[in-house]
Amino acid sequence: MVDLYALQAPMVMIPLVVLVSLLVGSFLNVVILRLPIMLFRDWKRECAELDDNLPKHPALDDLDKPYNLVKPDSHCRNCLAPVKPWQNVPVISYLLLRGKCASCGATIGWRYPAVEMTTALLSVAVAVYFPWGWPLAAMLIFTWLLVAMSVIDIDHQILPDSMTLGLMWIGLLLNTQAMFVPLESAVLGAAAGYLSLWSVYWLFKLVTGKEGMGFGDFKLLAALGAWLGVSALPLIILLSSMVGAVVGIAGIMIMGRDKNLPIPFGPYLAAAGWIAALWGTDITNWYLGTL
Repeated sequence: MVDLYALQAPMVMIPLVVLVSLLVGSFLNVVILRLPIMLFRDWKRECAELDDNLPKHPALDDLDKPYNLVKPDSHCRNCLAPVKPWQNVPVISYLLLRGKCASCGATIGWRYPAVEMTTALLSVAVAVYFPWGWPLAAMLIFTWLLVAMSVIDIDHQILPDSMTLGLMWIGLLLNTQAMFVPLESAVLGAAAGYLSLWSVYWLFKLVTGKEGMGFGDFKLLAALGAWLGVSALPLIILLSSMVGAVVGIAGIMIMGRDKNLPIPFGPYLAAAGWIAALWGTDITNWYLGTL
């Protein structure tokens, strides 16, 4: 039998969380790469007119060939050589291979270990903040999904329904037992989260004739409201808007980014939601104390 009390000791729990989250981070890299392509394949089957708007990828050229989170096996994107198990150890393999494919020497993107390390660091922060138990396990899943959605949104400006709506329903189900907030607050948070950005979207469209954000952002904020309750929404919206504005303005002024290019808002919502989950109460109390 596993001694559950021994697992709660920091010297045991933190390394365990690091190990598990590194492995999860490695899997998230697969999700980040393949889930959007899986969606694009489905969309291409349904709507041939989307063909010119989809990214170039071999899996989009042959829709009859299996492509999912399991198949094909991990391989080099340059030479298609299979990645052996000992070449797929999170972070360590990247360092040992010096960031290059063992078969053809092509450069392996730095983002793979970055996602793995980010997942591990955020998971450790969650493990330090939450006591051992179901809330910790739930918040780790919350963190991992936010990491995956953020990078997908950066890459493709989409937030898959399977992830946003799945996150929302998990939050509502957990809060039937008031794991993080009372169920009433969770339901109101989901509704208010969706409707708040939905209202901003339509107001902006009526005034400018343009679409200011995607529907995935509405669903992500609804999911955050389902987990953290309606009272967390003002802080999440404030933090995400401030950071998004700063990054957007800096990109235009410093990097010369075209102001007409869309900026994914999902990563800012995800970061703000994660911060609110851990320190939202402290931040709110600090702010109210300064008034």
